[in-house]
Amino acid sequence: LHNLLELAKKATGNYALPDHLDVKLINLSENATYKVEAPDGRRWALRVHRDGYHSKAAIASELAWLMDLRASGVVVTPKPVKGLNGEIIQDVLGRCVVLSDWETGAEPGIGQDLIKPFEILGEVTARMHAHARQWTRPDYFQRFTWNFETALGDNKPHWGRWRDGMGVDGEKARLFQRTVDLIGKRLNAYGQGNDRFGLIHCDLRLANLLIDGDNVKAIDFDDCGFGWHMYDAATPVSFYEHEPQVPELIEAWKAGYRKAGNLPKADEAEIPTFVMFRRLLLVAWIGSHSETDLAKSMGLPYTEGTVSLCEEYLQKMS
Repeated sequence: LHNLLELAKKATGNYALPDHLDVKLINLSENATYKVEAPDGRRWALRVHRDGYHSKAAIASELAWLMDLRASGVVVTPKPVKGLNGEIIQDVLGRCVVLSDWETGAEPGIGQDLIKPFEILGEVTARMHAHARQWTRPDYFQRFTWNFETALGDNKPHWGRWRDGMGVDGEKARLFQRTVDLIGKRLNAYGQGNDRFGLIHCDLRLANLLIDGDNVKAIDFDDCGFGWHMYDAATPVSFYEHEPQVPELIEAWKAGYRKAGNLPKADEAEIPTFVMFRRLLLVAWIGSHSETDLAKSMGLPYTEGTVSLCEEYLQKMS
């Protein structure tokens, strides 16, 4: 971490920034994100990309989409800053680094009244999906595909195997496997038609949203890629899927989505599948990212809490 901080400080020299900057780590998950503050109060967010996770072309693809979303007025997204060499992606000691203007707003918490933010988020998500459907992607565009195999399959899934999650013993593995089998069966029947599957954010969880008055801003497009549109309905309840207010929040999200997009009954019916899909994907993520603060804070209780969700899902959706 100390080395990463030194790298982040060194990276600030690649931009036309003032002297005497304060550089502080604010988030470490796939990447390390730093808050850069000048003596006059101006702020920026600096992201040091994880080594070997995304190619430079994939990072450029992410930035191309979020910049077009912002320019089109679809949603407020981070605004990248070009370096002294005119490039948005900087190479610092072999690592890709991106600096963005600081976005104002507060990260919502599950304890707050989130009905209105979820409704706004649903509307924003529908607009993002509509944008992605008609947007002409650059020739170099490449992003992960988040389908059943790459998320919950056994053959090198992006975030590791769910069965390697913290505390997944034999009994839990059997229950989780039954759940995964049902998810696979339902998604196979649901299909990947263009009306259901396309370019999506993939990680619209509370930590990646900023509430600024009536505005919901979307940040951290690091996991954006090709997936089911309704997966974006599940990610806002990430890590809180078991909380009693979740059904009400999803209803608010659906009401918002309908304001800006079409929500067919078949899509709506599969949202519980995507909530379960995401939950098991996060069990895998915690297992493969055990060194991160987020994984440590969730740990074994998160796996334990997944048991009752699996039982409910199997009962309701079988």
